[in-house]
Amino acid sequence: MGAPPGRSLGEHLEGPADEQFGWELERFCELALRANPNVLEYLHSPLVEHIDDTGRELLALRGAFHSRRAHQTFLRYAIGQRRKLEADARQHGAPRGKHAMHLLRLLGSCRDLLRTGELVIDVGDERDGLLAVKRGEVPWPRVESWLTRLADEAAAAAPTSPLPPEPDRARVEDFIIRVRRASALSADRPRAS
Repeated sequence: MGAPPGRSLGEHLEGPADEQFGWELERFCELALRANPNVLEYLHSPLVEHIDDTGRELLALRGAFHSRRAHQTFLRYAIGQRRKLEADARQHGAPRGKHAMHLLRLLGSCRDLLRTGELVIDVGDERDGLLAVKRGEVPWPRVESWLTRLADEAAAAAPTSPLPPEPDRARVEDFIIRVRRASALSADRPRAS
C-alpha cells in the first residue's frame, strides 16, 4: 500500500502518477553512494521524462557513485530476492516470472558493472531469454542455475574490477552543497509579480 499522490512514505515521495516517486536529493545520493541497486539503475535509465540543469549535473556525476561496493550490495539484494523466489517455487511450483527475470537482469548488470566499470541497463542479447523467464517458459531449475552462474561471474569479476574500492564521496558532497546553496539563494530572492 502506498501513500496518496504527493504524500511521503518517509524516504521518498509517492506520485504524482502511479509508479512515480522521488527522493530528497541528499537521501538519493546517499543510497547511490551505498551502491543501492535500484537507485544506481535509476541513474542509468535511458527513460527520462523531465530533466533540469540539476538533473543533468547529477547524471554527469553518476560515475562518482560507482565502486566495488556494488558487488556486496547487489549480492545482498539478490540473495534476499532469491529467497523470495525459492519460497514462491516451493509454495506454487514456480516463482513469479517477472521477479525472476528482474533478478537475472540485476545480477547481469552487477557482473557487467564489475567487469567494465559501466552500468548498462540494456540487456542486449539476453533479452529473449529474459522474456522467456518472465512468461514462465523456463523451468525453475534452469533459472536457478542461471542465477548461480551470474552470481559466480560477478564474484569472479570483483577482485579485478576497474571500479574504485569506494565511491567519490567528495564530488557528490560538493554537488549536494552547491545545489542546496543555489536553492537557498533562489528562495531568498524577491519574486517578480
